[in-house]
Amino acid sequence: MLFIAVGNLFGVGGCAFISRSLGEGKNDRVKSISSFCIYSDIAIGLLLTVIFLAFREPILYLVGASDNTIGFAVDYLKWVAIGSPFIVTAIATGNLVRGEGAAKDSMIGMVIDQIANIILDPIFILDKGDSLFGFAMPFGFDMGVAGAAIATVLGNVLSVLYFLIYFLRGKSILSITPKRFTVKNGIAKGVIGVGLPACLNNLLMSLSNIIVNTVLVSYSDNAVAAMGVAMKANMLVTMLQLGLAQGVQPLIGYCYGARNYKRLKNTLAFSIACNVVIGTVMTLFYIIFRESVIGVFIDDSEVISLGVKMLTALMSPGPVIGIIFVLNFAFQGMGKDAQSLILSAGRQGLIYIPLLFILNKLAGLNGIIWAKAVANFCCVIMNIIMFMFVYSSIKKKSKTDLRAKRI
Repeated sequence: MLFIAVGNLFGVGGCAFISRSLGEGKNDRVKSISSFCIYSDIAIGLLLTVIFLAFREPILYLVGASDNTIGFAVDYLKWVAIGSPFIVTAIATGNLVRGEGAAKDSMIGMVIDQIANIILDPIFILDKGDSLFGFAMPFGFDMGVAGAAIATVLGNVLSVLYFLIYFLRGKSILSITPKRFTVKNGIAKGVIGVGLPACLNNLLMSLSNIIVNTVLVSYSDNAVAAMGVAMKANMLVTMLQLGLAQGVQPLIGYCYGARNYKRLKNTLAFSIACNVVIGTVMTLFYIIFRESVIGVFIDDSEVISLGVKMLTALMSPGPVIGIIFVLNFAFQGMGKDAQSLILSAGRQGLIYIPLLFILNKLAGLNGIIWAKAVANFCCVIMNIIMFMFVYSSIKKKSKTDLRAKRI
């Protein structure tokens, strides 16, 4: 989550700044933005490698590892830490390419990472003859958890190589030339101002996961495992909705930069409608088949029983949670960093974490299970109210532009 946070700091911030700059016709600034984002990401990725390799065990115990799980966690984190520069660069670059409107290339680069991970996982984790979906593996390296981490890193390496080829083809307006790197002329401020809320969102998500794991481990390791499985299952739906919201961010940024407010409004309305429909359909599917969904991830009756309860709670805001994603990315695309920061801090921290402790005190394990859902419902309402104020100012600006054109 920390690596994703760093990738989003420069990726989401750079994406929004690039799309606005293109809308304003400032193509030269776009080259400096992309160079700043990529080389900053590589530098911070290398720093994270050193920190995580040096302090693996203290960090893992801090985030909720127990004596039963620390060995697996250390093996996993070692390889992920080594691959940190590739992980953060792949995330950032995919966002930057999306910012210039090359959605297909952005998608291919990101999908290469995931497909490679899926293919390599069983090869590195399992041994020859081990069962995979009822079939015996013809070969395997039998590396267990470490193999899963290596597969993740190699997927990101392939993603970075794809984006490198994309840049070298010379068809992109973005630049990876070191001489374009600069923090001046508002480049650093423009990227970090919007990227910080996205980064904070991931950091607070990581912090909330640390707190959840720490609280759940006092109940049992099975409770920790069940929450992990339920969150992974829920993430499949969340990522679908998140992806749709991310997809419209460059268009919103471009429309805002070009002062095409009518198209901006239509884009938002269409995206919200799609997300609500997708969220409703997927929520119904998950609720009906929740036991089977959890069973795909793990074969343990106690973990499945707890996981079913947790998945039900996590999916309950499913029909409306997409509204949060669309409006938050809209704020980022328009450069409304203060609003984006408030919403990110609220959903993952200011609302969720206090609710976690309050509901744990009032309802025990059931309180922990439902804390995330309650926080999400609260944030949907807060998001809509905040956007109404922002849209009101946009309408005033639109009227001012019309008067100026008539004059």
